[in-house]
Amino acid sequence: MPASHRPGLRVDARITIPESELSWRFSRSSGPGGQGVNTADSRAELVWDAARSAVLSPRQRERLLERLTGRLVDGVLTVTASEHRAQLRNREAARARLAALVAEAVRPPSPTRRPTAPTRGAKERRLQAKKRRTDVKRLRRPPHD
Repeated sequence: MPASHRPGLRVDARITIPESELSWRFSRSSGPGGQGVNTADSRAELVWDAARSAVLSPRQRERLLERLTGRLVDGVLTVTASEHRAQLRNREAARARLAALVAEAVRPPSPTRRPTAPTRGAKERRLQAKKRRTDVKRLRRPPHD
């Protein structure tokens, strides 16, 4: 589908990457394809310059650059797809993969766990269970004379 017909890559409700920021590269895939594997450029690479993107807020950009540090080269994120025989399906797979990566990376961190102490009732129940178990084991012993 030509870039002019697509509104962009929707990552989540607030973020949509415009097609103008995405670029494609195609090459021969090493996967299945029979005779066509050596002739068709079915492997798709989707390239997005995350560091210079206009759609991210400064906080989102900082989070994304920090969390995807191992995948970025000079702030550019590259996603490849070659699991399908058709280039179009590989393109769709690359788009979905990029959207999932970005959505996960810009998501705010979950709140830290607040440590809690067991309630008094829980402590009593635990001690009662231990006492019952002790009694059961004591009854299994041979009698003392």
